[in-house]
Amino acid sequence: MGLFSAILGNAGTVSKEDLLKDFGKLLIEGEDIELGFKLIRDTFIFTSKRLILVDKQGLTGSKTEYKSINYKSISRFSIETAGTFDLDAELKIWISGEAQPSIRKQFNKSVNVYDVQNVLAFHVLK
Repeated sequence: MGLFSAILGNAGTVSKEDLLKDFGKLLIEGEDIELGFKLIRDTFIFTSKRLILVDKQGLTGSKTEYKSINYKSISRFSIETAGTFDLDAELKIWISGEAQPSIRKQFNKSVNVYDVQNVLAFHVLK
């Protein structure tokens, strides 16, 4: 991930091994990491059972919130691919009962947004 993308807060893919090493303690028995992305300080992880958002807080980032979202509570989602002048793709996720997207993430070109869409579609449309 380039410095410019990092400064803008765009996400880049993180290996399953790194995610398992850093966040394996959050998983329950039988839960597997499928895909993950890292922003400057935050990470979000698609598992076989839920979406985990890791939010580093404060100036030092020593305080961390782990938000777990059951795929069943996701009512809809959208992806917007990167354009010629807009170099970032965007993911929006709506939680049931909310008019505005609860989650908005931007991805740099290193992320295949179709992979993200496939993971969400697989779990949400079951």
